[in-house]
Amino acid sequence: MTGRRRDLDDLQAEIQELFADLWQVPRFAGLRRGFRPQCDCFRTDDPPVLHVVVELPGVDSETVAVAVSGQVLVIAGARQRPTIPGARYQSMEIEYGVFERRVELGEDVDAAGATARYERGMLKVVLPIAQRNTEQEPTPIEVTRG
Repeated sequence: MTGRRRDLDDLQAEIQELFADLWQVPRFAGLRRGFRPQCDCFRTDDPPVLHVVVELPGVDSETVAVAVSGQVLVIAGARQRPTIPGARYQSMEIEYGVFERRVELGEDVDAAGATARYERGMLKVVLPIAQRNTEQEPTPIEVTRG
């Protein structure tokens, strides 16, 4: 049954990648409304930790909130369009607005031991892998600013 589970996990990862790639195609990019930051999630074994890195250029660090609920990391905030008196836009390609990213972690994590650091437009969250997580309520993670 382990092989079958691995096949299902591989299929799920391929589907998620396909949908993520779909947003990069120019004709579909126009369907999005608002800002959706890009993120990477990877695991290290020594120590057993999940790392999530999120691109947040132009986002005021005071608007960023990070929380863990079960096996989901939630990152929320806002990127505001600058107000420039008398400006008339010729082109508007940069996305602004409120955002919320939900990252499926796939493993239980120790929210109490998690850290988050926001520096130069990049949010880096480090989540120690837990032996067993019984917490179901969202646990906020304090974001330090660099």
